[in-house]
Amino acid sequence: MSEITDTGVVRTAIEVDGEAASYLTVEQDGPAVLLLHGTYWSRVWLPVLGRLAKAGLRPIAVDLPGLGHSAGELTPETATVPALADWVVRFASALKISGPTAVAGHDIGGAIAQHLLVHDHLKVSRLALVNSVTYDSWPAPHVARFQGPGTTADDDVLTARRQAVTAALGGAATERRIADYLEPWTTARVRLSWIALAGAADSRYTLDLLPALRRSTTPKLLIWGEDDPFETVEYAERFVSEIPHTTLIRIPDAGHIPTENAPHQIACALIDFFTA
Repeated sequence: MSEITDTGVVRTAIEVDGEAASYLTVEQDGPAVLLLHGTYWSRVWLPVLGRLAKAGLRPIAVDLPGLGHSAGELTPETATVPALADWVVRFASALKISGPTAVAGHDIGGAIAQHLLVHDHLKVSRLALVNSVTYDSWPAPHVARFQGPGTTADDDVLTARRQAVTAALGGAATERRIADYLEPWTTARVRLSWIALAGAADSRYTLDLLPALRRSTTPKLLIWGEDDPFETVEYAERFVSEIPHTTLIRIPDAGHIPTENAPHQIACALIDFFTA
């Protein structure tokens, strides 16, 4: 992607569990910010990475195993939120990230981030959720349709992903950007990993965290595209009203991937939050 070299962002990899874990970063010293994706891939964070780095942070947007540009292939067992949270801990260990770490999650990546906070496998200093799954908001119908036995990589995943990406980008959708987002799913292995992720999507993984989240004193920031057709802003409003130490920033005229609609605004919000 040409945008990477324009912003100082590079794609690199490190070995986790014997497979290459691909991630976007700006290679510099500074406090690490771990950025997690969900049913998309690290591309959702690209518009804000350069801005985070200019503020002195070290952004790390990883592709979960078998997704994006990471190697491997997810299975129904390794695609669950707890299993992926454990993998993220091993990824952080491979990068020698230690001590309190800022974490942000988008979509199902937000469930992984919440799991990391609650179970303290990675010491989360601050938690940001961007149009994240919460409560029983997921899986969305376009993901749930791929649940169940017998789904294969040839079951029109690419067409379904095109429809979902187009809807998620909203006003930021262009043919070039849609094609950029779809690129990993042209590989059968990645489609199979995505099917495993879809099959493992279960709202109990967020519902079970609620008692601990209500007790948590860790600062939390919600950033929400108001026009999200999947994770609606009402869920964010409920979260901020019930979970202490939480602030909500609403992004008007933005959908499920608001980093594409308002990258400057979102980057500034994340910088203010993570450097406070």
